[in-house]
Formats: sequence, structure tokens, C-alpha cells
Amino acid sequence: MHPGIHAANTPDKIAYRMAGSGIAVTYAELEARANACAHLFRSLGLVRGDSIALILENHPRFFEIAWAALRAGLYYTAISTRLTAAEAAYIVDDCGAKVLVTSRYMADLATRVAAQAPKLRHRLMLDGTAPDFAAYEAAVAEQPRTALADPSEGADMLYSSGTTGRPKGVKVALPEEPYGTPNKLFMLNAALYAPNAASVYLSPAPLYHAAPLRFSLTMMRFGATVIVMEHFEPEQYLALIEKYRVTHTQVVPTMFVRLLKLDPGLRAKYDLSSLQCAIHAAAPCPIPVKEQMIEWWGPVIHEYYAGTEGNGFCAITSAEWLAHKGSVGRAMLGVPHILDEEGRELPPGEPGAIYFSDGTVFEYHNDPDKTASSRNAAGWSTLGDIGYLDQEGYLYLTDRKANMIISGGVNIYPQEAENLLITHPKVADVAVFGVPDADWGEAVKAVVQPVDIRDAGPALEAELIAFCRAHLSPVKCPKTVDFEAELPRHPTGKLYKRLLKDRYWQGSARRIA
Repeated sequence: MHPGIHAANTPDKIAYRMAGSGIAVTYAELEARANACAHLFRSLGLVRGDSIALILENHPRFFEIAWAALRAGLYYTAISTRLTAAEAAYIVDDCGAKVLVTSRYMADLATRVAAQAPKLRHRLMLDGTAPDFAAYEAAVAEQPRTALADPSEGADMLYSSGTTGRPKGVKVALPEEPYGTPNKLFMLNAALYAPNAASVYLSPAPLYHAAPLRFSLTMMRFGATVIVMEHFEPEQYLALIEKYRVTHTQVVPTMFVRLLKLDPGLRAKYDLSSLQCAIHAAAPCPIPVKEQMIEWWGPVIHEYYAGTEGNGFCAITSAEWLAHKGSVGRAMLGVPHILDEEGRELPPGEPGAIYFSDGTVFEYHNDPDKTASSRNAAGWSTLGDIGYLDQEGYLYLTDRKANMIISGGVNIYPQEAENLLITHPKVADVAVFGVPDADWGEAVKAVVQPVDIRDAGPALEAELIAFCRAHLSPVKCPKTVDFEAELPRHPTGKLYKRLLKDRYWQGSARRIA
């Protein structure tokens, strides 16, 4: 299953449409453009197993580049446009990208990234050029628009930050099956959400994230039409469902919250009756929020639990969830196991570390130690989450990965901010963690022990936030800073971060802190 099939059968059907600009691309156009881009990559010397990187906003030509990599047997790494140049350059260098594709809109970031990525051989830019970048449009215009003679399936290699603060690429072996062979995500979608060529999928999130990118591409394997929002805006989202008779969509719980905060009259204004399946994942959804969404939209809400690593996949329908509130579902891929600290399997109802056996095998690119630390002696793998299974096999999360913050569906590891803030001359010690936030689920908070407690106050708070933002992506930086005369540390140096966090989470209805 791939766009070439649909280009042959329904060439004039819309493969995807940009919600803001209205730009629409048919399957025939997508196939021709992806073929030309694949030929371009071959002409630049790329062979099966090589890597490219993308620094792109939700751009009308994002998908053709991804499909070109997929049919040329390449790894492609989509990079967050919200990273700093140093953060993005680390990923470009680490993934071994030989080609960087970007846009004029991202030129400032991309040019600084390219200057710090010596392994790059080629730099391509959409919508214009910058020094040392060639025009993408001109480069693909010189290439044939016919299919490669020897297509083979590529794969994404997306980056998931580690607790050390350095992001790591999640790498799987390239498929050996012929190009277009249905993959595991295709089969899961078919079983759970029943899309088909008549489906319309609305994607409101940045395409550099794993779920929006993977699900959008999978919907195209079915021959569906994908509607891409350049930016999420609650009322526009509802209007798009009505306008395009959207059948499938995927959101994060923060979007549910923003939708529920719309005026009731505004919410009732739009016809959402076409919705067959609204999927959510990426972060815990508060029970009251999900209850309200099911009441509003009906039993079309689906949830899944998985990671970029793909080692396991749990899913749950609205009806199941109402009978098992708080659960993230039963396993559809991999077999879940709950283990205690000694690695012994725990009975139903007892929380422990969540491991999966018999799932997708992955590795963390260039980090064998991290790969090894994600496995137990039996070869089962974990993402570091804590939870329990009930008697029926439904999984519940009781905690998140150690210290990880999830804000608006984005995973944030506080170690980078801590490592940076401790270098500030006025900081003696620091802890960064997530605190409850009504809109985003969690907000980044820093608690600082100043060198001189007399410096504590609004002026130092503003100085530390500005210092952090000058070196890190804003999403990783604290929104607020509190001050303590001394942070709780064990004589061995271990920081009792939980003692600090508990002060902020007392009284919160959420169990995941």
C-alpha cells in the first residue's frame, strides 16, 4: 500500500490539503513529486540505509519528501522547529544525515544548524534560497517523475530525549519486504479505526512529531485524504471537521481542554456528526476531561499508549474506557509485563515498571548503553513508565518516566535545564520538574537554591528564565522559578526531587505527577 497505487486508480483524488492556505495535492501529483525527489536523493549519491534530515514547518511539500525517503530505502529524521540551533545540529550530526531539507521560513535556524553539522553533503531549501543552500524546486525539476526501478521501504528515525538531556534516535531495521507491504501501524489502524479510501483524516499537530507524521502517512496508504492544520486553533479545528466531513482525527489532551473551554454556544455551532474516530495519546488525559469529551462527541473517542520506540501498543475504546476509567487499554502489539525492582513479575493490581515482550525490536542510535538499559535479562524492553494491569489485562499508568515532564503532549526532560541553570553564577543548586497546569497538563517549574538567599525574588526569577531561554528551546525552560534556602539532598548527593514535587501536586486530581 503506497501512493502509487492510488495514483494509478484515483489520480485526481486529493491526497492531502493544507487547512490554512487551501493548497491541495492529488495522489497523481504526490506520486510524481515523490518519485522526482527519490531520484534526486539517488543522484546525490544516497543509497539504501543512508539518512536525511528535515527542518520544516507543516509545509505543503513535507509529505513528498517523506514518501521519497520511504521508497528510496532511506532513514528520515524530522526535527522539531522549536529547538535551538545547537540542539538541532546535534540531531543532524548524530543521525548521520547527508542531506538537509528545509524552507525559507526556517532559514535562520537551518543555516545555523548547517554551520554546526560537518557531515552534511547537501543542503536544500524550499520557497527560496540562503547561502550554501540549493533551491529544492529547481533540483527536483531536473529529475524524472517515474518510479524508481528498485524501490525499497525506508523508515523514520525520530529522536526521543533521554534523561541525560541528550536526544537519542529511535532506530529500527529497514523492512526487507517489498515497497508498499503493509506495516504494523497499517494493520493496527485497520483493526482499530477502520479507515478506508473514503476516510478524511484531520491532523492538527506539528508533523515533526511521531504520531502526526506516522498516522498521516498511514492514512495515505489507505488512500484517504489528510487535512493538515498549519497551527492548532480550537474553533478552526471544529470548522474543518464540518467543512470537510472529517471521519478520523488525532489529538493530545491539551487540545481537548482548549476545545472544552470554548463557549458552549460556539461548540454547538458546528456539525461534528461525520466523526467516526477521534484518537488521543501522547499524554495522560484527566478523567473529567475525557468524560466531557465522550459526552460531547459520543463514543468515538479512542486512546492508545505507545512510544516512539514502538515496543508495545495498547488501545481502548470509549465503551471500554467507561468501564475501566483511567486505563490506556489492552495490548495490541507486544505483551505487557509489570516488574518489581528486582525484575520479578507482579500480579494484577500491583504497580511496577512496564515492560513489553514480543514487540518491535529497536535500538537507540549511537547509544548501546542506553539501548542495553532499556532491556531486562529476558530481552523485554521498557520506556521507563510505571503502571499496573487489572484482572482483564487493561493497563493503567501510575507514574511517568523518571522526572519526565509532559506539557501539551510534548515530552520534556528537565536535566538539560538543570545542567544549564547550575552554571549561573547566582545558583547554588537547582531542581526542575513539572507542576499541574490546567491547559497544558504540566508546566515546567524550577526551584533554585541561590548562592545568596537575599537575591531571591522576581528580578532573579526573570534573569534565570531569560538565561535559560538564551540557550535552550523555550519549551524546555521553566515558566516560573521558586526559591529555597536549601534543596533536599541525601549525603550521597541524591536530590529528593519528589519531596519538592509533592508540594505542588497535593490536592491534584491527577495521579500521574
